[in-house]
Amino acid sequence: MTNANKQRVLIVDDERVNRTVLAAVLKDENQVILAKSGEQALERLSIDAEIDLILLDVMMPEMDGYEVLRRIKANDATKDIPVMFITALSSVVDEEHGLTLGAVDYIGKPFSPSIVRARVSNLLRFVRQRKLLETLAGRDGLTEIPNRRTFDQALAQEVGRCKRSGQAFSLALIDIDYFKQYNDRYGHARGDEVLKTVARTLTLALRRPADLIARYGGEEFALILPDADAHGGLEVAETIRRAIETLAIRHEDSTVAEHLTISVGGITTADGERLPNELIAAADRQLYEAKRLGRNRIAWLDEQASATSPGGRAPCEQE
Repeated sequence: MTNANKQRVLIVDDERVNRTVLAAVLKDENQVILAKSGEQALERLSIDAEIDLILLDVMMPEMDGYEVLRRIKANDATKDIPVMFITALSSVVDEEHGLTLGAVDYIGKPFSPSIVRARVSNLLRFVRQRKLLETLAGRDGLTEIPNRRTFDQALAQEVGRCKRSGQAFSLALIDIDYFKQYNDRYGHARGDEVLKTVARTLTLALRRPADLIARYGGEEFALILPDADAHGGLEVAETIRRAIETLAIRHEDSTVAEHLTISVGGITTADGERLPNELIAAADRQLYEAKRLGRNRIAWLDEQASATSPGGRAPCEQE
């Protein structure tokens, strides 16, 4: 098997002998990348996010494995990479802490090479199957709603339809307010459950079969509303915003409310000449505006009216 066909495993351990032993155990079936510190691992991930699995030591100088894991999970480009702790810390409390932060497995030192090989093989098989299913089904593996690829295809089709018909449509980006702080306080396992709950709530809030909600990345979702003017787009956005508030998911580290909230940035256009990435950028600017105004609100650009209409708690509020 050539390196191009092998799955990629990043081993992070400050002890050279541990890196050497683990690399020897895994190198025949996998492409192995080595890092001797947390900083070196994060630097590698910043330029190469195509890693399939990370084996991470906990007890390292300067930056321990727990902090490395927090940073991996806080980065949209790396948060879905599974992390396996291999460490001398073997108490139940240590294992629970690692799993709460988002690790998928926890192996104590001294480790058995055959056990490491088997567990890595099982995890990588799952990673391979997940990626294949996401590609084939166009679905996000965690939330089970359409993924970014499906959204990109749907937006391109909607822009083409708009160009042919001249009919307006609405596009929105939705962001969970202070989601990093939620993960930091409650752990990534609960954060993942929140993402799934939010995805289900957004899906149930849609009114028409043609409307599309997709996971855009991290804690962001994207919404396409065909044949929807600004008033209709704002109504749907406000319904979604209220639905998330109604969940009353406690969020003690939010400065907006004691519960989970979302911010929404949207655009209504009938300009079929605009490129999809231009429309996404316009919606993203409105999302930034909603956050600047205090979050838990909607900011909307109606290109048909050539005016900005940020919405707050009342749907279709004009300013």
